Amino acid sequence: MIAINNLTFEIGARALYDEANWHIKPGEKIGLIGANGTGKTTLLKIIVGDYKPTSGTISMAKDLTLGYLNQDLLSYSSDKNILHVAMEAFERQNQLHDEIENILQKLETDYSEDLLHKLSDKQHEFEGLDGYNIEYKAHEILAGLGFSEADTHRKLSQFSGGWRMRVMLAKILLQAPDILLLDEPTNHLDLPSIQWLEDYLKAFEGAVVIVSHDRWFLDKVINRTVESRKGKLTVYAGNYTFYLEEKAQREEIQRGEFKNQQSKIKQEERLIERFRAKASKAKMAQSRIKALDKLERVDDVDDDNPSVNFSFRFSKQSGRHVITLEDVTKKYPAIDILSGAEAVIEKGDKIALIGANGKGKSTLLRIIAGADKDFTGKCETGHNVTQTFFAQHQLEALHLENNALQELASFAPKHTETELRTILGSFLFTGDDVFKKIKVLSGGEKSRVALAKALTADANFLILDEPTNHLDIASVNILVQALQQFEGTFIVVSHDRYFLDNVANKIWFIEDQKIKQYPGTYAEFDVWYAKRKLEPKAAETPASPPKKEEKKETTLIKQHSDNKSQQLKKLNQDLTKMEEQMTVLEKTIKQLEAQLGDDKLYNDAAKLKDINNNYDLKKMELGHIQLKWEALAEQIMELEA
Repeated sequence: MIAINNLTFEIGARALYDEANWHIKPGEKIGLIGANGTGKTTLLKIIVGDYKPTSGTISMAKDLTLGYLNQDLLSYSSDKNILHVAMEAFERQNQLHDEIENILQKLETDYSEDLLHKLSDKQHEFEGLDGYNIEYKAHEILAGLGFSEADTHRKLSQFSGGWRMRVMLAKILLQAPDILLLDEPTNHLDLPSIQWLEDYLKAFEGAVVIVSHDRWFLDKVINRTVESRKGKLTVYAGNYTFYLEEKAQREEIQRGEFKNQQSKIKQEERLIERFRAKASKAKMAQSRIKALDKLERVDDVDDDNPSVNFSFRFSKQSGRHVITLEDVTKKYPAIDILSGAEAVIEKGDKIALIGANGKGKSTLLRIIAGADKDFTGKCETGHNVTQTFFAQHQLEALHLENNALQELASFAPKHTETELRTILGSFLFTGDDVFKKIKVLSGGEKSRVALAKALTADANFLILDEPTNHLDIASVNILVQALQQFEGTFIVVSHDRYFLDNVANKIWFIEDQKIKQYPGTYAEFDVWYAKRKLEPKAAETPASPPKKEEKKETTLIKQHSDNKSQQLKKLNQDLTKMEEQMTVLEKTIKQLEAQLGDDKLYNDAAKLKDINNNYDLKKMELGHIQLKWEALAEQIMELEA
């Protein structure tokens, strides 16, 4: 479909691509990945003809149609309603519709055979292009992307940039081009819309090229991965997870070849050094020198996976109950968010708050953070709780004239410069990058600075609203590592499912204006929720007084309900006891790990053996209780369903 041969593209003295090659075949679903600045968006612009390559060729059939979604479309606006804008995709059908309407008007006064033939031809072509179903298709796709029926009659200009981007995505999907080129299509979508788009793209018959930082989305949609790195394009025959595994294998082979070659080079250099001074061996030494010069060198493997190499700490532990919400009701003029909602955040909870946009996730975070007090009910902060709240508006609160190091130093004065540099290094600011002024940083770089600030606060409770926005895959991995080692409590809102699955141990979602909870990872919740949606709902019938023969059955049902309530109470008490036992065991295990980290211990073999045995015993005990806890939590969940 598209053949890219020996592509070179230069920006000033820098070659973004250097004789890169790539062939896009029919039906392929491709993820175009790479670090920020490696030219992914640029490559899409080259393919559609917005940029011209320095050298090389891009070949494609003349009748090939391309659909290109790019972030520049955020600024597009129109006073037409969004249904009309989306239906602009059907250019020929719209033209035929207008022509048919015009002919029908003429037929009111002109009954000529020629005009009737024209009408017949136009209607036949219109029907062949499925013109009678285009409005239905537009409604279907707009609904999938989160628009209500009422929304379709509103002007595009009335929507925010993110929602306008959804309309532009709908328009491109309705065009049904041969190839879809999608640059960060999930950036402005909520979880239900992302899941709808996944299903749509999997069923799409054409080829798809996606630039995205959403690993979960890529794994669900793509069957090819193309990595943009060091001016080249490398193809991997699988999804993102396959790419990671395959790349690791290739790097292991390359690392082995590099070590073997280096060993041979050193051996040759020793021989040359030994014999070059001897007249009888000088010719042989010169020959070996020339052979070394001609040798094609194997590069060592670059480590593209930075890791967090500092520990987050806070000065005091919180009490058991971090946040208690009781009978919380929150309303806006047009929508009720919460009504009599109850929930508790306990010490050590790692909570992912998920759901569609407009359900009140950010509002709930602001209530928990104390930033929104316009509600009824109670939101109580527990003993010794110190919190920090990260939200996207905090990017605007960064001091533009500060450099990254100064910004962190002003916020965390107790940290040394070395510690601050280490923290910034973990967030991908290396060398002189720490001296870049905030005002010249990209959106992703500002996000990383703001996150570094939030995570260096002396806080045992983190409230994070969309922390993965603007972050590339490497930066998301950094945040995952940081939160995995954070020993406090946090609640996070994000649409990045890979991120959520790797940091959360509880899932919250708002349903029927109540806060519902699932005790497990996102992947487990995803399976449970999908099954739950498939279960048929009991038909609602109006209540009527029981007949005499039904009274006995009603009494039995009430007794069963009372027994169920008592059983739930007992099970919840047992669950609380287990959680207390796990907390004690986890503390003991940390103390034993600290002892095992003491070099002096290894001078006393008997004591070392005793501590090791105790450590293994406590780990086994913790694992056993965790299994019992999971079984008990599942039992409670079934009873509550």
